[in-house]
Amino acid sequence: MTKMTLPVRYLIVLLTFICTSVCYIERVGFSIAYTVAADAVSVNQSTKGAILSTFYYGYACSQVPGGYVAQKIGGRKVLLLSFLLWSFTCALLPLDPNRVSILIIARLLVGVAQGFIFPSIHTVLAQWVPPHERSRSVSLTTSGMYLGAALGMLLIPTLVKFKGPQSVFVAEAGLGLVWSLLWFKYASDPKGESLLPVNKKIDIVSKDSNVVSPSNSAKSGSIPWLKILTSLPVWAIVVNNFTFHYALYVLMNWLPTYFELGLKLSLQDMGSSKMLPYLNMFVFSNIGGVVADYFITRRILSVTMTRKFLNTVGFLVASLALVVIPSFRTSGGAVFCSSVALGFLALGRAGFAVNHMDIAPRYAGIVMGVSNTAGTLAGIVGVDLTGRLLEAAKVANSDLSTPESWKAVFLIPGLLCVFSSFIFLLFSTGERIFE
Repeated sequence: MTKMTLPVRYLIVLLTFICTSVCYIERVGFSIAYTVAADAVSVNQSTKGAILSTFYYGYACSQVPGGYVAQKIGGRKVLLLSFLLWSFTCALLPLDPNRVSILIIARLLVGVAQGFIFPSIHTVLAQWVPPHERSRSVSLTTSGMYLGAALGMLLIPTLVKFKGPQSVFVAEAGLGLVWSLLWFKYASDPKGESLLPVNKKIDIVSKDSNVVSPSNSAKSGSIPWLKILTSLPVWAIVVNNFTFHYALYVLMNWLPTYFELGLKLSLQDMGSSKMLPYLNMFVFSNIGGVVADYFITRRILSVTMTRKFLNTVGFLVASLALVVIPSFRTSGGAVFCSSVALGFLALGRAGFAVNHMDIAPRYAGIVMGVSNTAGTLAGIVGVDLTGRLLEAAKVANSDLSTPESWKAVFLIPGLLCVFSSFIFLLFSTGERIFE
């Protein structure tokens, strides 16, 4: 019988996909568990916003260092260490809304640990994935975030209902440790042994100079920091990363509150519908990756035009969907609009998110660290600002059940999407600009 073989890079992509899924189960899980615990003791919206945004302070601090360390010692090792750190932190965290200092320290630690993950992933993928598979590989890996968020929205409310909020942290820590064991057992650097003994020939070498092996990576030379930080194409990515994560983090952290207080719906009673926005992100992210690779390999559009087309379509449709969310006063309408918004934002990732590897394959982790720092700042600003806006709206409107209380919350990311799409149209490129 002929023995089937799996190219090593496919297993690497699969493991990074599971990695991002677990990370986002943790993020959604904390927002749901903390919201339930905080509402039980009448914590106000501003305080909730401050606690929910604490994660992003730690996350912002470790993005660029994460890219640097991953380039120097290898993304595989950094990924494993970061996963172990946040998993043990979750396992040891007591969920008591009145113990604010402990919550802040724990969320900072988890944020710092997870801040190393995405720059490390980009470093690993830049070494393993050839250009013609780049869009769909990155899209599949990042779509794990959305599947994780969908699973979190589906399963965690039930876990909280029957086992209590603290059980969420135990479950998340267990998932993190299981993934760490899988990564430790199966992951290797391209220059080392194959992940699967039956596949000794690893396809990381190509005539295209954008495929990077460890021998010519940033490990062996200095990093062009000034050129990176003054590059307009890099800033086009940075601006769009900020907007994408502003919209994503606001919805991720405040959508449960919108359903509960804005629409007077119980998350437990909504069933599987509450996971649809994130499931839609999972689907559209992979559609974007497949479409981008199809356009590029069939020469329908250049790399530059492919990135601009998908980014523009994704962000403009998402903008419209975000702005009209408060106009729908039923669960079906809110789920539909948030699903469209998040789905097309995910489609846009086949534009700006893959662009790191187009312009700087040798420094993909570094550029990802820079742009993801901006995305993290969006979490700090957006999540905290939303809490303040809602607290002010509660004072003005007596409660948060009116559309007026939520208009500013969704209008801000909607306008940012329009602005960012034009910046990407003007300044982005699909050509390599860093040697």
